[in-house]
Formats: sequence, C-alpha cells, structure tokens
Amino acid sequence: MKQDFKLLDVVALTQELPERGLSLGQVGTVLELLAPDVYEVEFSDSEGRTFAELALRADQLLVLHYEPAMS
Repeated sequence: MKQDFKLLDVVALTQELPERGLSLGQVGTVLELLAPDVYEVEFSDSEGRTFAELALRADQLLVLHYEPAMS
C-alpha cells in the first residue's frame, strides 16, 4: 500500500536501522520532501532533543494516526 506523507506527519520506522541507533517502531516527524518517495525525518527524545535526522524512503515509514478515519 503506497502512502503519501505530509510535512509534520508523525511516522514510525518499519525496519531496524542499528547503524543509526534506530529500532523498529521508532517514532519521528517528517520535516521535508527530498525527492519522490524520500523524506527527511527527525527523531527526538521525550525532552524534544533531536538524536537522529536522516533521509528515509516511504517504504521505511508508516504514518501514525491519532483520530479515527472518517467513513
């Protein structure tokens, strides 16, 4: 299923990235569209301190929803 991400979408990683210290399900925020299906994503701790910022493909991300989908 293809997803389109918007700026400031909250996303989760769909794969491990141990070389970057990121695990499956790590939550981040989309900051910028870099290329078709490539996004700059920021990962921050609970205090708001950024600990990783990197380019990721759309297939490495899942957008998180906080409200029910409208029918």
